[in-house]
Amino acid sequence: MITLTKSAADRIQDQISKNEAIALRFSAKESGCSGYSYVLDFADKKREDDQVFEQHGVSVFVDAKSLVILDGTQIDYVSEGLNQTFKFSNPKATDECGCGESFAVEG
Repeated sequence: MITLTKSAADRIQDQISKNEAIALRFSAKESGCSGYSYVLDFADKKREDDQVFEQHGVSVFVDAKSLVILDGTQIDYVSEGLNQTFKFSNPKATDECGCGESFAVEG
């Protein structure tokens, strides 16, 4: 399951409406110094292997391959000084790189 904080859902809903999308696509790709990085994109249609998670009026699509790595992740949207960013709390992540852009999972 993928969960959204209210702050993240509000930000995602705002961006979805500006981009004429129907959902957020959340995935993981191999990259970075730790192994994987998070990918956020807009979805204009549901793919056959997508799992759909809905919270606070927002749909999140996750493909089956990414769900193995991302299951249980909470997405938050936070303000840190002048910066605003999405933060990911992934219980499957065993390590993160120093810059925070990538993460590792076991197995």
